[in-house]
Amino acid sequence: MRRVAWVLGWALLFPGSVRAQHAPRTEMSIGSSYLRAPRVGAGANPHRGIVSVPGNLTGRSALAGDGVPLAEPIALKISSGTLYGTLELPAGKPPFPVALIIAGSGHTDRDGNSATPQGKLNNNSNKMLAEALAARGIASLRYDKRGVGESAKAITKVEDTRFDDLIEDAVAWGKQLRSDRRFGPLVLLGHSEGSLIGMVASRQLAANGFVSIAGSGKPAGQIIREQLKPLPPELMKQAEEIIKGLEEGRTTENIPPSLPSSVKVLFRPSVQPYEISWFKYDPAKEIAKLKMPVLILQGSTDIQVSVEHAKLLANANPSAKLVIIEGMNHVLKEVPADPGKQLRSYSDPALPVSPQLVNEITGFIRPLK
Repeated sequence: MRRVAWVLGWALLFPGSVRAQHAPRTEMSIGSSYLRAPRVGAGANPHRGIVSVPGNLTGRSALAGDGVPLAEPIALKISSGTLYGTLELPAGKPPFPVALIIAGSGHTDRDGNSATPQGKLNNNSNKMLAEALAARGIASLRYDKRGVGESAKAITKVEDTRFDDLIEDAVAWGKQLRSDRRFGPLVLLGHSEGSLIGMVASRQLAANGFVSIAGSGKPAGQIIREQLKPLPPELMKQAEEIIKGLEEGRTTENIPPSLPSSVKVLFRPSVQPYEISWFKYDPAKEIAKLKMPVLILQGSTDIQVSVEHAKLLANANPSAKLVIIEGMNHVLKEVPADPGKQLRSYSDPALPVSPQLVNEITGFIRPLK
């Protein structure tokens, strides 16, 4: 499993002295794209409040009353640029229940495809999920996060980006859907890092339901500690001091030169403000605050997030429904634990998403009012 974990790991965390084969089966893609993105331009600082405007729908009528599902582009203006997404509409007459699909960490686009140093991993997991839901009468909106895909220019300075920006973006999309007469109950559906974003946004929106797929049950700082355990004790002590400082809201310019370059880039000064804003959230505490119906889904063959995380979330919210989907991996495909098959599935757009995943989500959303 060494090669699989190394390729799929966040920011290639273990290419040097820290060995990937020792990485625990926890969230491997722990960071957002901003943690390793270069500065993409100067200008006004990213906003601290998002103004939602109607999406720019183009093409055929979005009423979807002609008997066929319909996918249309949609856009959301924010003060730092424009976010772009896809609105998937079922056949039939509105109003439709609607799911806001929030992608996972890193350079993962609206369709679930990720850009890595080795090339793009095209699996179309989110696209397939959206299409499957549309076939069952459920609309959805999936979008490129700021700094990713078509929304790449929605970041001005990485130094000014915060995890809360991602939450605010999700809330803004949710408000836009809520204002659209074609849609009824609003459900936020977060995958991987998108799970935490969705938890907080669901509470702010008073959404009708929330779905977590492969969401972490531990704070980011704790996950990073687990991933850095293979470091020698002295280096681990240095990393621990940085992590603790970030958890306490303190940045540092003093990154020990003895740390491996792959670890130093994790704590570079430009991303520390983002990490501070991210580390303050504990997924278990956030999901415990939710009063709406909650569905927690986790694949048994996920090599990035273990079943332990789903159980932590479920324990924090006893009213939530927990479903472990046998044989489903992190990209929502039915794949055995074999490392080679796991790796290939991340770049196989022909492999369908788990039917049970679609059935569970459909059964959860349909009764909501």
